[in-house]
Amino acid sequence: MDTASGFDLIWWITAVELPVLAGLFLLGWRNYRINQEEIDSVRHSAEIGLAHLRQNLDAYKLDVAKSYASISYIRDVEERLTQHLVRIEEKLDITRVERVGGGK
Repeated sequence: MDTASGFDLIWWITAVELPVLAGLFLLGWRNYRINQEEIDSVRHSAEIGLAHLRQNLDAYKLDVAKSYASISYIRDVEERLTQHLVRIEEKLDITRVERVGGGK
């Protein structure tokens, strides 16, 4: 079977089209591998970034928890000091009444 230009069709498929198709297949396979490597690289970078973000968020949560804990602690200390001051005032009032009453 000769074509119009004198080439045999089987020879054309064997000599030209099969190598071209193999080259296209290899080109597609190489692009696939390169893309998979890039996707893996981006996934790895995203996981590292997410881990850093979680660490920073945990540190921030801990800092906030410490701040709120110190505020509640300060309120507790303030309440205890106020109670002690009230008791001291009451004792001073009792002592003043005794002095005023005892001196007459």
